[in-house]
Amino acid sequence: MSGTGTVQVTRRENATWIGVHRPEKRNALDLAASRALRQAFEEVQAAGPTVLVLHSTTPGIFVSGTDVGDLAKRGVEEALDPVNVRLFEQLASFRWPTVAAIDGPAFGGGLELALACDLRVGSPAARFALPEPSLGIMAGAGGNHRVSNLAGLAVARRLIYLGDVIEAEAALAGGLLDRLTPAAELDATVDAVVASIARRSWRALELSKLALRLGQRDTTVFDLVAQGLLYESDDAATRMNAFIERRRAK
Repeated sequence: MSGTGTVQVTRRENATWIGVHRPEKRNALDLAASRALRQAFEEVQAAGPTVLVLHSTTPGIFVSGTDVGDLAKRGVEEALDPVNVRLFEQLASFRWPTVAAIDGPAFGGGLELALACDLRVGSPAARFALPEPSLGIMAGAGGNHRVSNLAGLAVARRLIYLGDVIEAEAALAGGLLDRLTPAAELDATVDAVVASIARRSWRALELSKLALRLGQRDTTVFDLVAQGLLYESDDAATRMNAFIERRRAK
């Protein structure tokens, strides 16, 4: 095992497991964690063909979102220099298949991270939400277009307009999850998915992934501009500060 304090990398046969490790923050992504993940993705891809498995080092947690304390400090400049957009696009464009192992909430940036993977395997604890509009911002790092491309506009509207939380069974039925398995069997199920992938030609997988990406609709350019405007709004500042204060009160 190798990696930084917030990211741990474990190499297995045909797969490289990258673990997010911020248990005290429920794995919420801050700038340092995002940059550590980007470096890990780059190093894993440079090492040659492998299935990339993204997971949490802490049972019962996936990635609870983007750190709101970090978000509250962002403005137009940060929106136009989008660390998470680059992170999720780097994951989406990883040369070989990627799998998210989800044991717990994947909210906001956590859902965007999972959506950037090719496949998602979850436990019954997996839950999905895009709460950004309640904070005065939007799911501008790929959530808008990836969730609608994957699960359809109806699911996207419920997540974004209504703030619905989608539980594991409904996520499987709606296409947000590809496999649902007991938490104790999550790693074994992911290993079986990896083994199935690895029986195929790495080059054929790589080219097939490129072909599939050609047909996907991308709203990133609009999202960058819109998110910049939202970061600068008084409404977003008020909502994020209120969220932070509620967390402190707990």
